[in-house]
Amino acid sequence: MQCYNFFIDREKVKTFITSFGMAAPVVFMIIQTLQVLFAPVPGEATGFIGGYLFGATKGFLYSSLALAVGSLINFAIGRFLGKHYIRKLIPSVYLNKFDTIFKHQGIFVSFILFVFPGFPKDYFCFFLGLSSIPAKVFIIIACIGRMPGTFILSLQGASIYEQNYKLFALVLGLSIVITLFAYRHRETLYQWVEKFNNK
Repeated sequence: MQCYNFFIDREKVKTFITSFGMAAPVVFMIIQTLQVLFAPVPGEATGFIGGYLFGATKGFLYSSLALAVGSLINFAIGRFLGKHYIRKLIPSVYLNKFDTIFKHQGIFVSFILFVFPGFPKDYFCFFLGLSSIPAKVFIIIACIGRMPGTFILSLQGASIYEQNYKLFALVLGLSIVITLFAYRHRETLYQWVEKFNNK
């Protein structure tokens, strides 16, 4: 409980990170990675602090790298448990049906869920590990899908000093346009993913 309260207090986290001086970026990335592994900790707090401490660009890069590492760890845990325990308890007929549905529709939906603000992405990484989605496809949809929200959070933190709300609005609008474009051309994306899976 004390750990949770620490993470949601932006001032405490900021003070703790800056106390490490030159090592502050490394400490921030470790905290951001732990935030993914301990999903109840709100990622919005640490994402905002990244922009607040390091600026929009560096905050975004540090957060993206840490989130990618944390997401892969969660996915690997889900894949290990699914392979050795959970999938052995489910009849193969149901598993095959689930994998077929997920293979043709789930990848695009998963990408949208990663883009969608407020969705519990950290738990979702664990769930995707239980599915049959290839690891290389997961890396693409998780990393790219998280980027718009991560950048917006970094911009929010940076805008405290810069007051650059026009850029914030531009990035938000661009994220919406990209999502709509992806949805409209989802069949082409399905074909691309299918081709990518077979390599």
